[in-house]
Amino acid sequence: MTTPAARPEHRTSRRSPVQIAALLYGAVFLLVGVAGFIPGLTTNYDQLMVAGHQSEAMLLGIFQVSWLHNIVHLLYGVAGLALARSASGARNYLLWGGLVYLVLWIYGLLVGPESQANFVPLNTADDWLHLVLGVTMVGLSFLRRDTHDRSATRNTTGPAY
Repeated sequence: MTTPAARPEHRTSRRSPVQIAALLYGAVFLLVGVAGFIPGLTTNYDQLMVAGHQSEAMLLGIFQVSWLHNIVHLLYGVAGLALARSASGARNYLLWGGLVYLVLWIYGLLVGPESQANFVPLNTADDWLHLVLGVTMVGLSFLRRDTHDRSATRNTTGPAY
């Protein structure tokens, strides 16, 4: 017979809300990164450039993309999936990733779509999407990091008299 100390500890496979959010964002970024390389999902695919505002390729006909832009989405996706393995990693991914997207939003507004400094490339639709991504990612970074079900520990017997 094994004692409690000798039994292997079973780790729960439950994820915290912040981990689920990071996992979802990572999966979506991976999907978007792949979609940016698929003709049909990306219009003007023959004009997909490595980087720069000259790239006329448009993901879903809306968002200007380049090889660099797509690869960044793929890397963000891989990072999200990897960091979602822990609650602190997921929080950092959402917080710092969101802050990067907010900086990218401001950058896109300042440089403009036709500027030589627009190396990613970014258009107006990208700019506003980056604002939404930045705000939601930062906001989601404050989700609970534990998987503990607090309702299970509530005293359901009522007040003690």
